[in-house]
Amino acid sequence: MRRERRHSGRGFTLIEVLVSLLILSVLAATAWKGMDAITRARDISKGQLQRTLRLQSVLSQWELDIGAVMDTLVVDAFEFDGARMRLTRRAPGGMQVVVWSVRNGQLERWASPVVTQVGDLESAWRRSYQLQGQEPGTLVALPGVVQWQAYCYRANAWSNCQSSGDVSSSSSTLSSSKRVLLPSGVRTVFTLGEGSGFGGTLTRDVLMAAQPGGTS
Repeated sequence: MRRERRHSGRGFTLIEVLVSLLILSVLAATAWKGMDAITRARDISKGQLQRTLRLQSVLSQWELDIGAVMDTLVVDAFEFDGARMRLTRRAPGGMQVVVWSVRNGQLERWASPVVTQVGDLESAWRRSYQLQGQEPGTLVALPGVVQWQAYCYRANAWSNCQSSGDVSSSSSTLSSSKRVLLPSGVRTVFTLGEGSGFGGTLTRDVLMAAQPGGTS
């Protein structure tokens, strides 16, 4: 006797297929939102890391400039007028004039070519008073800087760098006038705002190298 095989299985109904598609759509949407959130968080973290690295690079350059200040007795080695900080620093192969300034909400740094002649150093120093922000050697160090203040450490106390400092009579043949003594340290206070990626104030203290002849 031949036995007939009966298939007990059955196909999915249209309603079951639609329900399955709906569930898969919800899962796909949830997964997409999760991936989008991860991507945005990664982009935000990457941007913040880049801003932090840039800030650290700027502060490192700032410390190098202040730490390399050298009084040549030809021009003032250090000067701050409230808007710009001018200094002469040692550089590989000679001397260099560097100017830090806040202009249009951003911190800028200008550096002259390295010079070895007295006349060239004097020329670079005079040029530092005429900067417009477009000269070769000018870099936007940090955007979003609202303002800054500078304090000099003299006579075991901090005071505004714009105030009169101690003076000494120079016996050098290159400069016979009274000169302001260099501070032994410089404190800068930056107020950071929109565009910097940070907020509030940032304070940095930097020691200035001892000068030949004890002028710092």
